[in-house]
Amino acid sequence: MGAVVSCITGLFRAIGAGLMAVVNGIASILQGIIGAIASFFDILISCLTCGRGGGRRRRGTTSHV
Repeated sequence: MGAVVSCITGLFRAIGAGLMAVVNGIASILQGIIGAIASFFDILISCLTCGRGGGRRRRGTTSHV
């Protein structure tokens, strides 16, 4: 009887691992797509604002008091 329970437990663990792999794969794909869309809009906004938007800092404009 213990062998049957062990076999069923192993079966459910394998199914669970397979489902988690599928879910992780889908999440990775969605993360890549969202990252690409965010980068596209960052580039688009940077072009439309001539590079003034975003986190860019001016160089060489330090003032000494």
